[in-house]
Amino acid sequence: MEQALQQLTIVARAKPVLGTAEQEAFYAGAIRVLARARIPFLVAGTFALSAYTGISRPTKDFDIFCKAGDWPRILSLFKELGDEIRIEDERWLGKVTRGDATFDVIFGSSNGATPVSDLWFEHARKGRALGQQVRFVSPTELVWSKCFIQNRDRYDGADVAHLILRASEEIDWERLLRHMEVHWEVLLIHLLNFRFIYPSERERIPGWLIDELLDRLMHQRRLPSPDRKICRGRMFSAADFEIDVHKWGFTDILGGSGGTA
Repeated sequence: MEQALQQLTIVARAKPVLGTAEQEAFYAGAIRVLARARIPFLVAGTFALSAYTGISRPTKDFDIFCKAGDWPRILSLFKELGDEIRIEDERWLGKVTRGDATFDVIFGSSNGATPVSDLWFEHARKGRALGQQVRFVSPTELVWSKCFIQNRDRYDGADVAHLILRASEEIDWERLLRHMEVHWEVLLIHLLNFRFIYPSERERIPGWLIDELLDRLMHQRRLPSPDRKICRGRMFSAADFEIDVHKWGFTDILGGSGGTA
């Protein structure tokens, strides 16, 4: 369980490996610009993962999370500074680029499952990144944001496992379950994956949570299959599960009718 909010301060266990000094200078400058503008943001991505797990790996970008109402302000701010702005997907992602350096402005997810809200800021962790005071996404919300990243060229299941291994005592498991209430099977899959990867570390996951999810599964198994053929794989990767909707007769998770098999 996470500590009281006033105690949420961390010392980063590691930091990512950046490709160039120009990248580091750009990201550090972006933090200063946002701080002066008083636009709330959280550091996520590889920087947060390194802070919580001690994994130091190369990264080509810098991820900041914000609320949906603030991303236009952030992009406009850096556009005025002369940086290149790109709205890659208005549902969740914008980008700011200067030369070879880019940082992502993230305010949700393409599947709509992980919107950034005030709750993310209430439980954020204070720490330092690029020599400056910042707030990191909490381990709880970081796990939640990574659970659905499962496509052909990007899979964050290893990050989820490493966060559980290295930060299990800092994860608010009750809040994580509330986040994933509708998608509890996705959470169960990640927890079983962790148990398989680390047999000696199974007790890092609370027993009550495993019991609760397996009880749901037991009751679900007693019910008939749904009448409507829905492919929820589209929440992980729209491209990888395109054939299910367009040729095999499954309904898209967003509700659009699929083709005929």
